Amino acid sequence: MTQSKSARDAAARKRAAKEAAVARRRAAVRRRRALVGIGLAVAAVVVTVWIVASGDRGDDASATAGENDSVVPAASFAQSRVWDVTMETNLGTIGMSLDGVHAPQAVASFASLANQGFFDATDCHRLTTAGIFVLQCGDPTGTGTGGPPYRFGPIENAPVDNLYAAGTLAMARQPGDASSMGSQFFIVYEDSTIPSDEAGG
Repeated sequence: MTQSKSARDAAARKRAAKEAAVARRRAAVRRRRALVGIGLAVAAVVVTVWIVASGDRGDDASATAGENDSVVPAASFAQSRVWDVTMETNLGTIGMSLDGVHAPQAVASFASLANQGFFDATDCHRLTTAGIFVLQCGDPTGTGTGGPPYRFGPIENAPVDNLYAAGTLAMARQPGDASSMGSQFFIVYEDSTIPSDEAGG
């Protein structure tokens, strides 16, 4: 049985209408993602971080030297504790938890810097809206090249499958250098696969 030309034309119009509807939905999703990203960037333009944890919140430091003459905060400062972090932005408050059990060196550095006011009134300098979905903050210069006078490593608690779930807070580092972390961190706002390199996660 063969279809008439008018039936084929009607089927083609129906397919075209469905494809156009799918394209409109995809465009709407891209616009929403862009708006969310822009909202995150605007929300985090002015960042102040307070650390709230039980016990001593002093600036404990180890004798382990970083790449400069400064000392890296001791991992023991944050071990076995979960730290609640409040990030105040110009669009509201973002609450986060820092896991000192699984990332003691990163949390010790972050907590020490926050207690010193290092993050106060800093800008978030990088927003990615394609491929990976992160907002990067923690650089007092706002250029992506600044940080404290030390670097630390190794990489702690990176996902084995390279999938960073939305809501993850992680330390930023230079590619190929597991001991290049300082103050810069990123917030994942949509599930993102961030491939590990020769240095690790």
